[in-house]
Amino acid sequence: MDRARPGSPYQPVIEALENYPQKKFYNVSKLGGAKYDTLPYSIRVLFESSVRNCDGFLVKETDATNILDWKTKQNNVEVPFCPARVVLQDFTGIPAMVDFAAMREAVRNAGGDPAKVSPACPTDLTVDHSLQIDFSKCAIQNAPNPGGGDAQKPVAKLSLLKVQPRRVPCRGQASCRGPCGSGEAARSPGQFSAQIENTPILCPFHLQPVPEPETVLKNQEMEFGRNRERLQFFKWSSKVFKNVSIIPPETGMAHQVNLEYLSRVVFEVKDFLYPDSVVGTDSHTTMVNGLGILGWGVGGIETEAVMLGMPLTLTLPEVVGCELTGTASPLATSIDIVVSITKHLKQADVAGKFVEFFGSGVSQLSVADRTTIANMCPEYGAILSFFPVDNVTLKHLKHTGFDKARLEVMEAYLKAVKLFRSDESSSREPEYSQVVQISLSSIIPYVSGPKRSQDRVAVNNMKSDFQACLNEKSGVKGFQIAVEKQNDIVPVQYEGNEYKLSHGCIVIAAVISCTNNCNPSVMLAAGLLAKKAVEAGLVVKPYIRTSLSPGSGMVTHYLSSSGVLPYLSKLGFEVVGYGCSTCVGNTAPLPEAIRNAIKQGDIIACGVLSGTKNFEGRLCDCVRANYLASPPLVVAYAIAGTVRIDFETEPLGTGFNGENIYLRDIWPTRKELHTVEEECVISAMFKELKEKMEKGNKRWNLLEAPESTLFPWDLKSTYIRCPSFFDKLAKEPVSPQPIENAHVLLYLGDSVTTDHISPAGSIARSSAAAKYLTNKGLTPREFNSYGARRGNDAVMTRGTFANIKLLNKFIGKPAPKTVHFPSGQTLDVFEAAELYQKEGIPVIILAGKKYGLGSSRDWAAKGPFLLGVKAVLAESYEKVHKSQLIGIGIAPLQFLPGENPSTLGLTGREQFSILFPSELSPGMTLDIKTSTGKVFSVIALFENDVEITLYKYGGSLNFVARRCL
Repeated sequence: MDRARPGSPYQPVIEALENYPQKKFYNVSKLGGAKYDTLPYSIRVLFESSVRNCDGFLVKETDATNILDWKTKQNNVEVPFCPARVVLQDFTGIPAMVDFAAMREAVRNAGGDPAKVSPACPTDLTVDHSLQIDFSKCAIQNAPNPGGGDAQKPVAKLSLLKVQPRRVPCRGQASCRGPCGSGEAARSPGQFSAQIENTPILCPFHLQPVPEPETVLKNQEMEFGRNRERLQFFKWSSKVFKNVSIIPPETGMAHQVNLEYLSRVVFEVKDFLYPDSVVGTDSHTTMVNGLGILGWGVGGIETEAVMLGMPLTLTLPEVVGCELTGTASPLATSIDIVVSITKHLKQADVAGKFVEFFGSGVSQLSVADRTTIANMCPEYGAILSFFPVDNVTLKHLKHTGFDKARLEVMEAYLKAVKLFRSDESSSREPEYSQVVQISLSSIIPYVSGPKRSQDRVAVNNMKSDFQACLNEKSGVKGFQIAVEKQNDIVPVQYEGNEYKLSHGCIVIAAVISCTNNCNPSVMLAAGLLAKKAVEAGLVVKPYIRTSLSPGSGMVTHYLSSSGVLPYLSKLGFEVVGYGCSTCVGNTAPLPEAIRNAIKQGDIIACGVLSGTKNFEGRLCDCVRANYLASPPLVVAYAIAGTVRIDFETEPLGTGFNGENIYLRDIWPTRKELHTVEEECVISAMFKELKEKMEKGNKRWNLLEAPESTLFPWDLKSTYIRCPSFFDKLAKEPVSPQPIENAHVLLYLGDSVTTDHISPAGSIARSSAAAKYLTNKGLTPREFNSYGARRGNDAVMTRGTFANIKLLNKFIGKPAPKTVHFPSGQTLDVFEAAELYQKEGIPVIILAGKKYGLGSSRDWAAKGPFLLGVKAVLAESYEKVHKSQLIGIGIAPLQFLPGENPSTLGLTGREQFSILFPSELSPGMTLDIKTSTGKVFSVIALFENDVEITLYKYGGSLNFVARRCL
């Protein structure tokens, strides 16, 4: 909502901004007096949203009152929240946009105007989860076409890249003052990395453009080739839908683009001002809280609801105040600060709560530091970690290209509604649910691992800690290596040279973007360390899989303009592309000789990366120890080649003259970092990058896409299909229909997760989805994953309850099977459901406690709906999933306290009839009658009038579609 709602009870507090009479806003600070002044800043944002969006139905006056009474109502009431915008990444964005395309079809078929169907909330979709590292410095591998359809023949003919160093010359430009091969470059020839075509890299010695490396170009070519069909659909979406913008591939990752390009801090629409806020389908959405923008990650159905103009519903959260004091050590990077704060907050039990930072230490943190800290909140379980806007924020925004006039309006508005934090202010700090105190002075450099991100290891204890891990029993840290084998050495031949692998040897070193690329200091520190290392004569062993995957062109730009990118490249840290790669397991395989040596010698090989997740085997199945470290430490460990090193007493290697080089010899000082950051990370660079992001890139601009109001569905497509959610769309809703003589499709136990319901991983060859894809002409190598095929309802419906670990009590063992009772056959769940639908027999699901646990997943509700499930009857539900069932049109029913199928004597083989009254009310009980004559009562878990209305309309999708008729 961007303007005052007609008839809003809060219209009297709409004011003109002082010195800007044309600009209006809700002065919410006048509504609560002292109550408002003691609210945490994050709760003030929720309050403003409820006031601005109050319509008496979706958002009521009592909701705003409850938020204002946060001190007594926290954890006790649910409140609606209408975010200012939505950010999607492509995996979750594709089903959302497919639903909108299908809604247009349904509205047209029902006699309405399909052009009226567009997201009600500004929506940005970033295509960033399709990048795979097919090519790197060690190998370029042929990849199958996973999407089916026409194979990308030019890509399929790519040959292996020969592993040999090559020098990228300036190609003899007249302005060059000497050959690129002279001087420093000649001493250690290597391949210079380059940005994508719209941000050319300059030769650091001659300031002339150089060609892009094969790695970036070929990875981009593969990405566009394997995802062409999806990309064409996205481009069509950007042309026809209002309020939708698509950020094309190779621009950056969703959370990074959200931070650098999409963030407004304060929205200004038609001269009406309100705080920026966002929800997104990426766990890193929380990063924007470092800019004073309230935001967090949610599931696909929740984001679709917001796009449809519906509010999110959340329990009014507790807010933990985190007071920062003191000053961190010069050697401690933002990563050290992040993991230290992560440890403190985990111990403080902040799961499911807001965290808000205050205290003198906050002003000592740059916005880059803040966003890095905010990005990690999923690791310590908080919903979000909020840094209110202050002078540091305004200076950063000025630095990144916000014009002076806009900043002045922003500051005036935030101060007017008391959303601006100031150390000099005489006003007292907000009141919090609890306060956690952290002294920055106590923070020292750490890494995390070898199996879990919460297991921190001081860098000066790394060698001894790894030794302890070798000794410990297999578990969360131990590897249980026999003492006599702990010093084993396995010789291996690679590229004509012999190397020796031992426990602790590093085989993967990745500087990636998940946590660090928003912070120039840590990325520049890695580059400056690389520069000093190369100048000292240090090298990285060629078998180590090194990579540099920035989250956006901005990062490559400042690494390039600072002159450090070629040095990173010389050490093997080449730019491989832009998007999620190593941290989601998309790294290229290790050289075969190295893999074989690791397995034959049972070596505990290590990966070191600057990300947020380091689960065992995530990077590679033969790499059992994985450590999270800051970017400069990733480079340092890659040079050392092992984690069994004491940086204080042992050298990284030897220099040109044979002298020992220690980490302290090449570690950049804070002064050096500050100087380079000031010179390289300037507002002009952000402005230039924003312009290039708006223009797109050459491949995207040349991509053809239809411009018709309705999407021309390709019946042969295995990626995108028009789903059947709207097949029964009518202008007026009907009263809830009784469910008569329903069979039980599945009889499940406790703790059934969304992954049991709708798996996101690979498609098993024996599954119903595999049979469908095989009939479409695809080979198993082309199946791809359920996650990649979320835009195809035929695949996703067949994948529903296809998890091989699903335990159905009808079967008695884990298997994605069930019994079709009319025939007595044991079938795949989809096949049984299909038979029931052909026979006109409705189905329900019986379940135990905590049905729908796990991460929010839209197809965990959509899939059962398309299988014909009319209701779920469980002992209890995961709250978010319960709401998703209502949002798709499935009735969530709950046994009365103390009752379950066993106590009621139910076998699941009965048929069930459920009668719904013409008028539903929240929390009402319903009677269920079985074919054996048993009658029992259940609770209909509709908690408010909005949920009842959505259910009557057949879910939120149909509710909104009818409003377009």
